[in-house]
Amino acid sequence: MRRFAFAAAVAFAFAATAGAQQTTQVHPGKGGSPHVKTQWTVDGATISITYGRPFLKGRTVGKDVAPVGKEWRTGADEATTLETDKALSFGTLQVPAGTYTLYTVPGESEWQLVISKKTGQWGVPYPAGEDLGRVPMTVEKASTPAEQLTVSVDDTPTGGTLSVAWGTTTASTAFTVAK
Repeated sequence: MRRFAFAAAVAFAFAATAGAQQTTQVHPGKGGSPHVKTQWTVDGATISITYGRPFLKGRTVGKDVAPVGKEWRTGADEATTLETDKALSFGTLQVPAGTYTLYTVPGESEWQLVISKKTGQWGVPYPAGEDLGRVPMTVEKASTPAEQLTVSVDDTPTGGTLSVAWGTTTASTAFTVAK
């Protein structure tokens, strides 16, 4: 009976974790980069990110793609979109519930997450002057290289972490959900 109860508890925990993220394909992409919408629930907030997932195809992050020191659309084709139904805080940056566009500024040791108020546009050119704000992202070497760009949100005990992984780079920043 104890084994059954333990197995049921493990299965429930797995199902609860697996149910916290849902990914659907938006379209296959015109240039071969599939577009997805991934949705998470973090501390009662429904957060979704819609983006194109390009492949490296032998290119180097920071050199051939996602150039160091320049605003990058963080995906392929259309601009990457963040939607949240509750206010989020990335450090001191307050992000009200709503829809935003995400850009990043890659760097050697630190990236910047750019949250733009302008939405609905193609990924380039970067809409200068439309930033809600910018926050630093911690950069780490990925344990396993990612051939395809992946943007993810992880639930943490203090809120969540938004991460961008591509090649051997993972850039991440913590956030909290307004109560």
